[in-house]
Amino acid sequence: MIDHKLMGSPSSRRRLKILAALTVVLTVCFAAPLWSLARYALHSELYSHVLLIPFISLYLIWSRKQDLALASEPARRLAIIPLMVGVAALAACWLALHAGWKPGREDYLALMTLSWWSFLLAGGFLMLGAETLRRLAFPLSFLVFTVPFPTIVLEWIKASLQQGSADAAHALFWLSGMPLARQGLQFDLPGISLEVAPQCSGLHSTLVLFITSLLAGYLFLRAPWRRAVLTLAVIPLALVRNGFRIFVIGELCVNVSPDMVTSNIHRKGGPIFFALSLIPFFLLLLLLRRSESKRRSTVGP
Repeated sequence: MIDHKLMGSPSSRRRLKILAALTVVLTVCFAAPLWSLARYALHSELYSHVLLIPFISLYLIWSRKQDLALASEPARRLAIIPLMVGVAALAACWLALHAGWKPGREDYLALMTLSWWSFLLAGGFLMLGAETLRRLAFPLSFLVFTVPFPTIVLEWIKASLQQGSADAAHALFWLSGMPLARQGLQFDLPGISLEVAPQCSGLHSTLVLFITSLLAGYLFLRAPWRRAVLTLAVIPLALVRNGFRIFVIGELCVNVSPDMVTSNIHRKGGPIFFALSLIPFFLLLLLLRRSESKRRSTVGP
């Protein structure tokens, strides 16, 4: 049981007020890059989720407010880790700019947002108790999804998804008996050639599904290994989804018309295939949740 008197002690309230003030000051100091990030996310397909992440984190924190052990002692020594990360990100940006480097928008926003998030974590370690931080670990860590991918990381993820999607499509074409010749990311089918372009990597839908898996695991599962299974399943699921989309377009081009490569199912069919990928995802979530419930009922309270 939580000692509500300790939760409402002057020391706890003072630390919360200091943390709130630090958060406001920190946000004001980073107002320019954060505002730039918000504007960028508003017009970006890949980072459209960024505007929702802080509100989701705040909701998760608010939903656990009755369980917080605010009277526990702060783990101030651990604050040095995120503090060093924040300083390093700021220093890297400052040194690079003064060395004549002109970072791309995503690289600049990645460094500045990472610094802001790291300083925010450091403030939490300084002001909140170790037990409180343990219970808020997920909502605070979830804020990392406000940080854009650096260009080099983004390109590596896209290339990996492209290659994996092409491999999945190749397997589906082979299983269907479709004659084809493949050269890297290009498929030569009867009457038409298809190439798996970067836009076919499905990065946005994969990222959304990955974030969804983390949230669903946190809200509906207890065992860490079940949460890990749900999240890791997103990767093969994404590759199969992308491969299936390429396979469907290829089949339509061969059996219906080569013009299907410019049809709406190619240019605007992403949401349809994303919705299809949700079916096995939620079936897996249901299976994991039921197995967990069955185990709890067997073991007993």
